[in-house]
Amino acid sequence: MRFLVVGAGATGGYFGGRLLEAGRDVTFPVRPARAEKLAATGLVIDSPAGDVTIPSPPTVLAGGVRPVFDVVILSCKAYDLDGAMEAFAPAVGPRASVIPLLNGMRHLDALDARFGPDRVLGGSCFISTKADDAGRIAHVSDPHRLVFGARAGGRSARVDAIAAAMAGSRFEAEASDDVVQEMWEKWVFLAALAGMTCLTRAAVGDVVTAGGGDLILALLDECRAIAAGVGRAPRSGPWDAAVRRLTHPRSVVTASMLGDVERRGRTEADHILGDLLRRRGGVTEGDRSLLRVAYTAVKAAEVRAAREAAVA
Repeated sequence: MRFLVVGAGATGGYFGGRLLEAGRDVTFPVRPARAEKLAATGLVIDSPAGDVTIPSPPTVLAGGVRPVFDVVILSCKAYDLDGAMEAFAPAVGPRASVIPLLNGMRHLDALDARFGPDRVLGGSCFISTKADDAGRIAHVSDPHRLVFGARAGGRSARVDAIAAAMAGSRFEAEASDDVVQEMWEKWVFLAALAGMTCLTRAAVGDVVTAGGGDLILALLDECRAIAAGVGRAPRSGPWDAAVRRLTHPRSVVTASMLGDVERRGRTEADHILGDLLRRRGGVTEGDRSLLRVAYTAVKAAEVRAAREAAVA
């Protein structure tokens, strides 16, 4: 089975690297600068699960792919989705499957419109990784789980074949019977994490130690209510895990969105926070919910960064 991993950064580079380590057929579509760096230094992963360096991982210049791949693993920022689709579209042949690892749900509409819902599986990943300026990938927490499955639920020969191809790699690859539920559960957790760490410009443990643990839980509960409104309330296990992770007083976890804000760059606020507000029914008069405050704070930071860049 041939894999095209779109996004050779922290997340895609990790899972693609682990597949290569296990001897799977993996190719990364990359820009020229990234191709040169990978050729020179290899794909380097530092991880509690074991370090690995893949010398000269297989790459193809973005836009030069062909429909010879069985699975496209899509790992990009939501705001880069349109450009990414243009780059990998030629790889999506009639029998190819796309596994998007983006957060939230809005990306599914764009992928369905471009490739058809029969080719687009559900997917989500549970991992914390960072890439430095040299492209070295640091896996900074124990979880490294990739979940995928048919969005209609149940199992299929196609999903089982992908699971078999990923088996033996040094990450948890799981074919889910209800992947959409798992996507919602991660979305609820991530929206609360991103919203509160961006609002406070601090890690979870900092907020808890400062007396704000109840605010984190209040935001988490707002997000859960939205999921419940569409029949996707988190199950007890994922909910309890989210509460534990968001109330640990020594946690140094922040959302990657906070890093985007601090770098004065683009963020996924519309995709992760704004789309939850939209699914709740939008913003009504007098709405002072924590979710709206968090979304406004991140969007205001984007507006300020763009305004100041325009006059610099």
